[in-house]
Formats: sequence, C-alpha cells, structure tokens
Amino acid sequence: MILRCCSSAKVNARKFEIADDMFWKDGKPVQIIGGDLHYFRILPEYWEDRLLRAKAFGLNTIQTYVPWNLHEPSRGELDFEGIADIVSFLKLCQKLDLLVMLRAGPYICAEWDLGGFPPWLLAVEPALRLRSSDPAFLDLEKDGMLVDIALKVESWWGVSLPLIAPLLYGNGGPIIMVQIENEFGSYGNDKVYLHHLVALARGHLGDAIILYTTDGGSREALEKGTIRGDAVFSAVDFTTGDDPWPIFKLQKEFNAPGKSPPLSAEFYTGWLTHWGEKIAKTDADFTAAALEKILSRNGSAVLYMAHGGTNFGFYSGANTGANEYDYKPDLTSYDYDAPIKESGDVDNAKFKALHSVIKKYHAASLPSVPSDNEKTGYGRIQLQKSSILFDTLNIKGAIHVAESESPISMESAGQVHDVLALFLVKFHHLWKFVPVKVVTMYSAKSERVFCSQMFGLMLYVSEYRASNNGSILSIPEVHDRAQVFISCSSKVDAQRPTYIGTIERWSNKPLGLPYTGCHSNTSLFVLVENMGRVNYGQFMFDRKIADYELSSFLLQGILSSVYLSGKALHGWKMFSVPFSNLNGKEKVNPIIQLAYSEIITSSAHEKLKDSFDNSQKEPAFYSGYFTVDETSQLKDTYISFRGWGKGIASVNDFNIGRYWPSFGPQCNLYVPAPVLRHGENVVVILELESPDPELVVTSVDQPDFTCGSSSSKVHQL
Repeated sequence: MILRCCSSAKVNARKFEIADDMFWKDGKPVQIIGGDLHYFRILPEYWEDRLLRAKAFGLNTIQTYVPWNLHEPSRGELDFEGIADIVSFLKLCQKLDLLVMLRAGPYICAEWDLGGFPPWLLAVEPALRLRSSDPAFLDLEKDGMLVDIALKVESWWGVSLPLIAPLLYGNGGPIIMVQIENEFGSYGNDKVYLHHLVALARGHLGDAIILYTTDGGSREALEKGTIRGDAVFSAVDFTTGDDPWPIFKLQKEFNAPGKSPPLSAEFYTGWLTHWGEKIAKTDADFTAAALEKILSRNGSAVLYMAHGGTNFGFYSGANTGANEYDYKPDLTSYDYDAPIKESGDVDNAKFKALHSVIKKYHAASLPSVPSDNEKTGYGRIQLQKSSILFDTLNIKGAIHVAESESPISMESAGQVHDVLALFLVKFHHLWKFVPVKVVTMYSAKSERVFCSQMFGLMLYVSEYRASNNGSILSIPEVHDRAQVFISCSSKVDAQRPTYIGTIERWSNKPLGLPYTGCHSNTSLFVLVENMGRVNYGQFMFDRKIADYELSSFLLQGILSSVYLSGKALHGWKMFSVPFSNLNGKEKVNPIIQLAYSEIITSSAHEKLKDSFDNSQKEPAFYSGYFTVDETSQLKDTYISFRGWGKGIASVNDFNIGRYWPSFGPQCNLYVPAPVLRHGENVVVILELESPDPELVVTSVDQPDFTCGSSSSKVHQL
C-alpha cells in the first residue's frame, strides 16, 4: 500500500477521518481497497468463507447495502435473523479485521426488487412519492396513519441505525462510513430530502461517523446528488476504463478543501445481465489495468462486485427504459462476472489479474488464497407431476377471496382486501408456518383473513358470456407476465382451464379467445407473474412521466381494465399464490407441502401418470428427490433446467429462485451445500409452461449461461 505521511496527522485511538485529501485510520493514512459483498445474497453459513476469500484477494474494506424490504417485508414486521442478521455479518467482518462501508439507503438500487423499498409502501393511500420530501404529504394523516415517505424512513432508520450504531468504528466496530441514499443525482434533485436523511443519520449515529454519497462522475449528477461542504463526503463512480483522474478532480469541487480523497465507490468488475441477454463479460486484463490507474496514484476503490452471489427467492429487480414496455428483469444469478464467482470460486483469470494488481499496494503479505470449494453433480432427478396449480387453489371451493369490480394490484390485494387461501383451511395445523403475512380477525358473522402477497404470482378470475365468433382479449397494463386460460363455468360441462396464450409487459398484444360452446358463462383465468419490480431509473421518482403514473409503473399484477372485444370486463376475484420468499421465518410452506405429500410410492405414481397429461401447457407442481448418503458428500451443486420452460424452484423448501432456460441465458440454479441435508433432498418446482418430456432435472457441478436465443445487446468491455 502506498502511504504518505503528513505533519497534520494526529494519532487518535479508534478514529477514522478525512484530512489532507486522504483517509486516516487511527492517525495513519490508509488507502481503501474494498469490494461490495452483500450479506443478503449469500447464505449465512458461507459469510465467513466469502469474507476470507475477499481478504486473501487483498481487500481491506467490505461495502454492503442494507435492503429495507428484506428487513421489513410486511409493515411493522421486522426481521434481523438468518440471512437478514446484519449484526452478525458486521461482527464477522470485524473478527476478520475488515472495515465496512455501510450503504444504509433507504434506496439502494442494487438490482434488487424496488431498489430495496418494501412494496407495501406502494399500497399506502394517498400514494407516496419515493425518494422525495414532497410537501403535499407532510403531516398528512389517513385513518390515523402518517403517510409521508420521510416519516416512513424515520420509522425504518429509527430501528436499523440504532442497531448498527454500536458497530461504528469510533465505538469499537468495523463501520468507517455510512452512505446516504444511492446515486441520487442520476435522476433526483431534492436537497431537502437529502438534508433530512443526513439529519436523521446524525441523530442516530452521531457526528463522528463519515457520511457519504455516491454519484456518477458527471457534473450534473454531482450537482444534484451531493451536499456541498464537509457534512457529507461525496464519492464517485464511473465506467471502468474511463480516465479516473479528471473525474477525481471534479469530485474535489463537491467536497470541502482537503476533504476529497479520490474514491471510486463502485469500480465495476463486471456487469449485470437480464433475462434474454447474453451473459455479461468484461476482460480481466482490461479491468486490472483500469484498477491500477487508480491505485498507482494513491486513489481508493471499492470493487463492485467483489463477489456477486445469488438473488434467491423473489428479490431480483428489473431495469426499464423510456416507457412501460421497455422492461428488463434480472437473472436469479448475480454472479456479475465478479472475481469471486457466484459459488465462491477464485480460480479464474479475473481474480488472478486483479489480485496481482492489488497485492502491489499492500506493505504486508496477503493471506494465502483458498482453493475453490468442491462441487458435485448428484445426477438425474426424476420428478413427477404432483398437482396442478388450479386444483391446488381449488378456486370453486374457496369462500373468501379478494373481490373487486375491476382488477386490483398485487400490493392492493395484499394490503387492503380480504383474501382467503384455501390451503389455510386444508392445512390449518400449519397456520403459524404460512409463508405470507396473515392476520385473522374473528367476528360473530365470519372469519376474515388478510393475506399480504407482495411477490411471486397472483391469479385473477372472472366470467363472461362467450360470443359465437370468439372474443378479443386485451390487458393494456399487466406487470409482468400474464398466462391466460379459459374453461366452462357450470358443473355440467366443467373442465380444466385451457391455455390460450401469454401477454407480456414488454410485448403486450391482444389474444383471441375461441368460442367454448359452454352451456353457461366462460371462466377467464389470468395468472400474473411478478418478475421483479423496477429498481432504477426515472420512474423511481416522478409521480407522472408522459402518460405513466408512478404507482402504476411500480405496482405488480393487472393495473388496468381487462377488455373483451373493446368492452371492460367486471367482477373479479383475486387469489394469492403463496410461495416462500428468501427471508420467510416460516419453516413449512403449505403449497409446497402439498407437493411434498405427493412424493409417493411408484404404484401410486403410475395412477398419477394416467390422470395427468404432461403435454398440456398448464402451471403445475413437479416434485422428486435425490439422496446424499454421507454428510461428507454434502457439497455445492447446480440444478440444470434444460428442457423445461419457466418457473420457480425450491430445494428442501428453500426458494432457490426463478428459472427460464427457454429464454436464457441462465440454465442452472445454484444450490449451496448448506441447503442440502443427509438423506433425501426434496426438489419441488412450479413449472408455468411446458415441462421436460422426461420430467427430469439434473444436478450438475458447474454453472451454465448458454441457454435461450440470447440475442439482446449486452454490456461488453
């Protein structure tokens, strides 16, 4: 590490500060060589493994976001356990002598659902304007509930910041800096909001901690996203390969004199990938040379990402362009082409190239680099069709559902309207394990169940009188992907819903509904998948841009009227489809339990084969298992979904994420060894389209990003 002494240096115990355009730790200058590594994208059992690899890589600092939606998935329900146990993660960093730069939000971007905001914020009425201090909402109350977004942030930070305050560097912990917001200057321009966040942070964390902002390295972004003076340090990010020093010179203009050590807070080691694109790749030597341009002149850099990890569950986000239809959801994998791969592998060209640069700037020798964790393929896993989604929900037998004249969003149905999932009746003994926030209220007349369904899937059901010539179905606004089915409503000619077609947010086209010949009405089923809320861009701010309302753009589900041959269809029922998310405290998921229960004897399986038609395009659960004979054989693996269509997968009731090999590029989902167990390991998938003809998935020992046509443009350096 390059160290430069200065006469103004002061030796103070446990103090991290900025002076003479340098960082100082306990009175000695320090060069930050850091990396982003997100605790919420790594199983807790692997936190230490990944941190040790980062330390051997040469990093002295870990940067991580704090996703509000992970920690408060339902309003007032806080979670700091398991993968959300940020305190344990921070203490582990301290144990390993790693400093921490904490990106506290409330907005984080991060290719994470809604940029880290909890989606229940979108159900608040009047609609909140995220990332703002909109005075129209100040001191406004509705039903006794304050709805100003600033007050919501106060509540969240009032819990989270005191939790981490004992771990600030001055208090004996590893946290040297706390970031306010994230890249606010890219689209925002609300200084009142930023000053409010600073005041909140200071109130909880004190005056000694360095607060910082990170913005793109342009004058416009820095003008809008920074707070001039010495109250907040302004860091920058920019495209890898750009000349860093003119940008660092510009950075100085937005910091107080002597308070602008050159820092790239996001030095991009790779890039994100959306479904349908080729996997993003950046050249190892090119990236290493760009880093050396910063470090060689005593600049500091935080590698984004040092280790990407995985978007387990439903938390992957999405990007958007100029309008409603330019929607690009992110992969389950967040490998990011980082030097420490998704599974922790370090035996790769990028790790070696960057490591060779970083070690030049360390006075002491670095720890030895760990070998890659062993991975294995457990082979073919035979699945069976255990249940059809429509049968699982038992739509005709349901008593309580969310009902409305027009369709309502997933957030509104979950937050406001009465919903009953039938499996709560079927599996009443599993009540405490329900994977969605459920509150039961009893009265003399009825039982009301409120089901807070914010992720995954929602089924919309209505009826219509079929025309002899068929009908044209159009849904102007659907987020994000709707599969359409029809069936006869009466018991006389009732049949399983028949697949008609798919309406997608990014290619929204009307569908023709054929004449059914039903004796009575025809039932219309629209199964809508939430593929990830937008996490970045202008729509995170403005209440209205062009013809798009903020609330409509960010919400999920059917967000407009549904039209049959030009006439709005009324009378809707909404059914939630619970599926465990990443941080569910529940250990058993009723809808998965139903699939588990169908893993039965081979003779019974033969009967199921006769009753189910695997060629029909319908959402269904498939289940099977593989056996690990010895505990010593528990190793990381990947499940290959080649030959399957699109869906959601779980292993031992842990949601390993979305798969979509028909669109690509990701073929395999990562399954960390801590998910597995000695003996039988149960795989359950919800296939939304067409299963593999042989009903087989395969456990393999390596990732694969070669599926689909992947014809879209991709970030390449």
